[in-house]
Amino acid sequence: MNTKMNLENQSQNLKLFGLPAEQGRWILIALGMLLLLCLGTVYSWSIFRKPLETLLDLGATESLLPYTFVLLFYSALMSVTGFYVDRLGTRRVTMIGGAILGIGYILSSFATNISMLIFTYGILVGTGVGIAYGIPMVIAARWFPDKKGLAVGLTIVGFGLSPVVTAPLAKVLINVYGVQQTLLIFGIVFTVIILSIATMLKLPPKGWQPQGWQIASQNTVSNNSPQPRLFQTRSFYGLWICYAIGTLVGLSAIGISSPVAQEIIKMNPNLAASSVSLFALFNGLSRPLFGWLTDRFSPRYVAVGSYTLIIIATILMMNAQEGQVATYLTAFCLFWFCLGGWLALAPAATLTLFSPENYARNYGIVFTAYGIGAVLGTLTAGRIRDIFGSYTYAFYPMALLAVIGIFVAIATLKRELIIVKEVDNIEIASR
Repeated sequence: MNTKMNLENQSQNLKLFGLPAEQGRWILIALGMLLLLCLGTVYSWSIFRKPLETLLDLGATESLLPYTFVLLFYSALMSVTGFYVDRLGTRRVTMIGGAILGIGYILSSFATNISMLIFTYGILVGTGVGIAYGIPMVIAARWFPDKKGLAVGLTIVGFGLSPVVTAPLAKVLINVYGVQQTLLIFGIVFTVIILSIATMLKLPPKGWQPQGWQIASQNTVSNNSPQPRLFQTRSFYGLWICYAIGTLVGLSAIGISSPVAQEIIKMNPNLAASSVSLFALFNGLSRPLFGWLTDRFSPRYVAVGSYTLIIIATILMMNAQEGQVATYLTAFCLFWFCLGGWLALAPAATLTLFSPENYARNYGIVFTAYGIGAVLGTLTAGRIRDIFGSYTYAFYPMALLAVIGIFVAIATLKRELIIVKEVDNIEIASR
């Protein structure tokens, strides 16, 4: 009883940015969005590809390699970072990630060949993104135990909407200063912003919860109940496969958005660059929506809905012809929308299935699916273009993977979610 009263008093007296914690925590969401806005510039890589192909005499597959390495190191470092957040603190980890990212962008501006660009942009920038990316989501999950999916979904809006700002900005800067100077400018600006935000980040005191909120949901695992280990559940493997498929398709589409517009639809390069901002808008808006949906419905239904939209998009692009701008815009809005959805669905499902206290570690492991999907997707899309001479053929394997994803989601996520809902009433952790 005394412990409960102490927690209630702590909740009432805790201040954030001079406001009661229940109000001040929303400022942390805004800061997380801005931080991820800087990190999410990697999604604007298609704007850099054509100028770099001309400058460094690169082919389609080569120009995708820095982007591929970014996604690979980004996903790998996030899983490692999850084990050190509590030990090093959110501020220190964010500063380390921001510094490495900034150095990567700055050194990329001096790259004279693809190997150097892979190291400076692919490895260094990817490492910086991976170190800092998970921090805003950990903070959102800890400060919003009552709205986990929505809070995480809102936070990662910044990552998805980044190209809305950075894609047209990069296009303007490239036209004025050139691609190398643009990378230098981005590196300096992002470093300053991320290091400044890092000083304001913090986690709630252990045991803190919003006033009047009780842990009593039939759809989540009780913190007082024994927890199943991540690798002991079918839901982990099902979620990992579904996440890999969703990101493989989504990141493949993102990486070829601008080239497809110019080569298949014959769109004006400036209009193609502007369309990326539209796609990013859908990518960002889907995140809080999918987070909200995953809070309320079984993730398997949300997953099946996402894969269905992907199938529709692939069918549209398989039949796309020159001049069919509306078809292209519709299809790629769906691709970007679904990728954003998976980046909210996966962390929200991880929070639901496993202990929120171990969220950074658990989601870091689940997030490795993102890296595998990214590497396979971007390399395959570029190779198909080089072999067949057209990106059209890349959409056939995307459709097949979406069909496979539907069956995996129904077969695996359904069974695990039934077990998770029963954990509140059964004091065991094993299946």
